[in-house]
Amino acid sequence: MARLSVRSPADVRLLNRGLSVGEGLAAFNAAHGKAGAVASFLGKVRPDGDVKALELTHYEPLTLPGMEALAQQAVERFRLDGVLAWHRVGVMQPGDAIVLVAAAARHRRDAFDAAMFVMDHLKSAAWFWKRERRGSGPDGEWRWVEPRGADHADLARWN
Repeated sequence: MARLSVRSPADVRLLNRGLSVGEGLAAFNAAHGKAGAVASFLGKVRPDGDVKALELTHYEPLTLPGMEALAQQAVERFRLDGVLAWHRVGVMQPGDAIVLVAAAARHRRDAFDAAMFVMDHLKSAAWFWKRERRGSGPDGEWRWVEPRGADHADLARWN
């Protein structure tokens, strides 16, 4: 697990094990007591038909600095008190948490917009490779997953 500097208003982490959503959001909220709004998003592995597992891989020398830069961009663009971006890597099962994003701001619109901004970038322009295992049997069939057209459209609205 890696973490951004304590002096920064950003808490950015790559996790190779589960994440505690309740503890993370409680600590984030406590750290930003002057914020008038905290908006959060939790992304989970969808129990989608015959999907048995999801695997996310990355290249840490690019991934973590990229996530840190994205968090700092969100802080500046939306006048945030703080931003949290935790992302899992490794193999996950349906129902497991993949990503937790939260934004603390003086006003709700900035918090909502910042959380969407960070998620849209993580979904379509991030430094992760994603594949899913489908089918029956112990191995099943792995296939790579690419962002959808809607994901790219969501990202484009921030330009």
